[in-house]
Amino acid sequence: MARGRLRIYLGAAPGVGKTVAMLAEARRGVDRGTDVVVGILETHGRSFTSSAAEGLEVVPRRRVEHRGSTLTELDVDAVLARAPEVVLVDELAHTNAPGSARAKRWEDIEVLQSAGIDVISTVNIQHLESLNDVVESITGVLQRETVPDDIVRAADQIELVDMSPESLRRRMAHGNVYAADRIDAALTNYFRPGNLSALRELALLWLADRVDETLERYRASQGISAPWPTRERIVVALTGGEESETVLRRAGQIASRGAGSELLACHVTRSDGLVDADPEALATQRRLVKELGGVMHEVAGSDVAQSILDFARGANATQIVIGTSRGPVLSSLLRRGVGQQVARDAGDIDVHLVGHAVGRSDTLARPAYGLGRARRISGWLLATVGVAAVTLGLSLTRPWHQLPLEVLIFLTLTVATALVGGLLPALVCAVVSSLAINWFFTEPVGTLTIQSPENAVALLVFVVVAAAVASVVHRAARRRDIALRSERESRILAALSQSLLAEADPVPALLERARSTFAMTAAALVSRTNVREPWTVVAAAGDFAADDIGSASVRQTVDEQTELVLVGPVLPADEQRLVVAFTSHAASLLTRDRLVVEAARARGLARDSRSRTALLAAVSHDLRTPLAGIKAAVSSLRQQDVQFSPEDEAQLLESIEESSDRLGSLIGNLLDMSRIQTGTITAHLGELSLDDVVDAARSPLADGGRVRTRFDHDLPLLRADAGLLDRVLANVLENALRHSPGRREVVVQASRLGERVQVRVVDRGPGVSDAAKEQIFAPFQRGGDTPRGDGVGLGLAVARGLTELMDGTLWAEDTPGGGLTIAIDLPMAFDTEGATDSNDTRDVRDTSSSSSSSSAVASTVASTVASTAQGSRG
Repeated sequence: MARGRLRIYLGAAPGVGKTVAMLAEARRGVDRGTDVVVGILETHGRSFTSSAAEGLEVVPRRRVEHRGSTLTELDVDAVLARAPEVVLVDELAHTNAPGSARAKRWEDIEVLQSAGIDVISTVNIQHLESLNDVVESITGVLQRETVPDDIVRAADQIELVDMSPESLRRRMAHGNVYAADRIDAALTNYFRPGNLSALRELALLWLADRVDETLERYRASQGISAPWPTRERIVVALTGGEESETVLRRAGQIASRGAGSELLACHVTRSDGLVDADPEALATQRRLVKELGGVMHEVAGSDVAQSILDFARGANATQIVIGTSRGPVLSSLLRRGVGQQVARDAGDIDVHLVGHAVGRSDTLARPAYGLGRARRISGWLLATVGVAAVTLGLSLTRPWHQLPLEVLIFLTLTVATALVGGLLPALVCAVVSSLAINWFFTEPVGTLTIQSPENAVALLVFVVVAAAVASVVHRAARRRDIALRSERESRILAALSQSLLAEADPVPALLERARSTFAMTAAALVSRTNVREPWTVVAAAGDFAADDIGSASVRQTVDEQTELVLVGPVLPADEQRLVVAFTSHAASLLTRDRLVVEAARARGLARDSRSRTALLAAVSHDLRTPLAGIKAAVSSLRQQDVQFSPEDEAQLLESIEESSDRLGSLIGNLLDMSRIQTGTITAHLGELSLDDVVDAARSPLADGGRVRTRFDHDLPLLRADAGLLDRVLANVLENALRHSPGRREVVVQASRLGERVQVRVVDRGPGVSDAAKEQIFAPFQRGGDTPRGDGVGLGLAVARGLTELMDGTLWAEDTPGGGLTIAIDLPMAFDTEGATDSNDTRDVRDTSSSSSSSSAVASTVASTVASTAQGSRG
C-alpha cells in the first residue's frame, strides 16, 4: 500500500486563517469527487470557521475521561475504519490526553499515512521544536506543545498562510479570533505588532530554507552541478593572513548591494590536520564575518583552489571573492597563484580578484622546526664516521656479499641519518656513500671509474633514491614534531579554558597554570599607570616579589598598564605562542573584571539619579500644593470687604490646618531622609503577592471600588519592595480613575512573560497621543497626569522613578478601543513556591488611609529610613 501524503498549512500566529484554508481545500476536493472527511477540527468558538466546515462529513471524536472531566481526541481507529482518501486533522502539535495510545497528534497522523490515507493538517511556526527558544525570547511565552522539525520537513507539501500584522490585529479587534474578554490582553501581549512581525519573518525564512532544500535535492537528483542563481551567494576565500580582512570587507560590500544576498566565508585547512594559519587572526576574521552577516566555514583539502571551487559549487554560489598577491613577477611566472587557478576553473561562477600588498601572511606560516644540537651532531657523525665504519666493515667481509646488498646497507645508513640528523646530513651521507660504493665496491676497485653500465645506473639510482627517501623521512619527522607540539598546545589551552571557567577567582588560577606549564618558579601580573611609578603586583603565583621583575625571563605586555611576568628558565622560541595565549586570557579576565566593576558603579549611579529625581518631583508637587492652600485661605480671611459666615471661616481654618499638617509631615519625613547618604531610597526587595499589593493600593482610594483585577491563575510571586510598589500602583490607579469617565471600571491585568511579570492598568478614558506618551512621565508635567480637584498626586514621573528602583520599567500605550494602559514590568521572584512573612512585607508598606500621594511617598521614605536605621543598629 502506498504511503499517504501529508500537506501542512503553516502560519505565523493563531488567527491567520490556516484552518479556514484547510477547509477550503477540502471543499475543492469534494467538488472534484475526492472522498474527504474531517478527523478533528478545532474551531475555538469562531463562527466563521464553523460555517466553513458545514456540509463536510465529520468522524465522531473519541472521548477520554481524565480527572473527572471528559476530553475529546481524534479517533484514529474510526478514521481507519472509514478509510477515506483524505482526512483533515487540525493542530499538528497537539498533545493527546493522558491514556491515549500515542502521546502526540503527529504520531496519529503517521499511523493514518501508513494506512495510505492522505492527511491535511495545520501548525503555527512557534510550535516547531528548533524555534521554540527563539519564539520564547521574542514573545516571552514558552510553547509547551511542539512538533519535531523533521516531521514538518517530511511533508509532501507546505503552504504558508500569510497575513500582515496590521490585518491580524484588526481581525483580532473585530472579535474574529478570541472572545471579547480576551481581546485586550491578547493585543497588548502576544499579538503586539513587533511580535507578529518577528514571527512572520521566522515563518518566511523557515519556509525559504525548505524551498532551498527542495531545490538542492532536485539539482542533486538531476545531476546538475552548475550553479542556479536563484539568489546571490558570495563565497569569500580566507587565508587567515593580513590580507583576509581587506578581501572580506570587499566581499561584504558586494553582498550588501543586493537584497537577500548571502555571504559565505571559506577557509581551507590542510588535510593532514596541521595548523597553517594564526588561530588568533582566524578568530578575528570569524568575528568580522559575523558582523557582516555571513557564515564561516572550515574546509579541509590538499588542493586549495579545488577545495574552494568544490565548496562554492556545493553552496550554489554565484560569485567568488579571493585575494591575489601583487608579488614579484618571477614568482608569478614560476608558480600559478590560487586566485588564478580559481579564476581559470570557476566556469559559470563570477570570480573577483582583490589585489593586496605582499605580507608575511602570503607564505605558509609554519612553526619553527629544530632538532637540537645533540641530534645534529649525531647526524653529521653518521654521515661521516658512520659511512667510514660501514665501509670498513663491508671491506673486511667482502667475500660474503655482493654490490646489491652493499647498496641496501648504505641506503639504510642514509635513512637512519635522515631520522637522526635531518635532511642536510642525509644528503651528505647519500653523496659520500655513493663515492664509497664507487671507490671500494664497484669494478674497477680503487678508482671512480665504473666498468659496467648497470653498476653506473644502479649507483645513480641509489643517489636519487637515497635523497628522496631522506627527504620524505625528514619531512615526516618534521610534521610529526609539529603535530606533537600542536597537540601539546591544544591540550594546554583546552585545559586552561576548562579550569578557568570552573574557578571562582580565575586570575590566580591562570598564573598558577602558567607557572606549572612553563616550569617557572613564579608568575605574576604587574601594573603601573606610567613609567615613573613603581610596579604594583595585581596577582601572583609562587614566590614572587616586585624586585623579581628585573630578572624575569619572560615579560609579555597584557595591556597599556599591565604585563605578564614569568620568573625562571629562559623559554625556547617555539613556546612564545603559548605565552601569547596566556597573555590573551589574562587580558580578557582583567577586562571582564573592569567591566563588572564599572557596570556595578553605573547601576549605583543610575539608581541614585533615579532616586533623587523621584524625590525632587515629590518635593516640587507636595510643597507647592499645601503652601498654595494655606496662602489662599489666609488671604481670604484677611479680606476686610468680605464677611464670612462662621461655617465658611471654620472651613477655611480647617483647610489651613490640613495643609499645615500635610506640610509638616512632608518636612519631617524629608529631615528623616537626610540621614541616608546622598538622599537615596533603598529598595528592600522581597517576594510579594500581587493580590495583596493591589488590595492595599486601592483601599485608600475614594473610587477604589471601581478597580477590577484579572490575573492569570498561575501568576508567580513578584520580586519588589512592598511599600514602593504600593505607592506606584496607588498613583497609577488614582490617575486611571481620575480620567475614566462616569463610573467606568479600571481593570488591573497581570501575566507572566518569561522571567518577568507584567502588570497592566487599563482605563477607558480619553487616552493620550503618541507624542505625549513620554511627556506624561516628565516631572512638573501639567497635562494628563495633573491632579484635579482636591487630590494631590506625585504624578506618573514618581511612579516611573520608584518602579525603576525595583529593577522594573513603566510605560504607556493605547488601550484597544480607546483609553490609556499603563504597563509595569517587574522581575519574578526567584523562588515562587512560598511567600515571605507578611509582617516583613507590611513593615515597608504605607498603611495610611489618606489618598494624598505626598503622604504616600513620605511614608515610603520614612519606612526606608526606619529599615536602614534598624539594620545599622543591628
